[in-house]
Amino acid sequence: MGELAVRELPLFPLPDVVLFPQEVLPLHIFEPRYRMLLRTAMAGDQRFGVVRWDPQTQAMAAVGCCAEILHCQTQDDDRSNVVTMGQQRFRVLEIVREAPFRIGLVSWIEDEPAASHAELETLSGEVTQALRDVVELTGKLIGKPTTLPSDLPDLPRELSFWIGAHLGGPVADHQQALLEITDTSERLRQEYELLDQTRRQLAARTVLKDTFQPQ
Repeated sequence: MGELAVRELPLFPLPDVVLFPQEVLPLHIFEPRYRMLLRTAMAGDQRFGVVRWDPQTQAMAAVGCCAEILHCQTQDDDRSNVVTMGQQRFRVLEIVREAPFRIGLVSWIEDEPAASHAELETLSGEVTQALRDVVELTGKLIGKPTTLPSDLPDLPRELSFWIGAHLGGPVADHQQALLEITDTSERLRQEYELLDQTRRQLAARTVLKDTFQPQ
């Protein structure tokens, strides 16, 4: 599928925030320009683009995720508490307006069709097992059982987005790169490598803890 239709979209750059499809993102909006962005979105299709802003390079990422407003509560001082959900990903082609808030010309991004459904299913199973191991080992280390949510996605694409959004540690450092990948298999492969690395580190720490724990 690659990239689809082009449209203008209000953009909300957020420091070190990467929004993935189907993920909930609560926001507290107080800056005047973003209050205007919110009013514009509410008057239209209730959507705007969330794009990662890198505080170190002072640069906005080229790929973001469209956020749909699910709930908006505006206070007397015009500040708003908003709950949004990630929808389609997009690529910023150009900035068509800078003030009072940024508007970009964007094209929607979809994952390419999978070459092999069987390979996707296998990868998905391996990633899920690695994820379970990481959660279980983490629970052992902190001395408190931890479990995965019961509504963990089982479809490979949705699973890959969930992992990108929810895992901290090494995965968090790769979130923007994972968002930009347009091949579900490749995203799952990279996540497996990160999870497997974490799993090995946690297993080693668990052995050390068991070895040196007072009897």
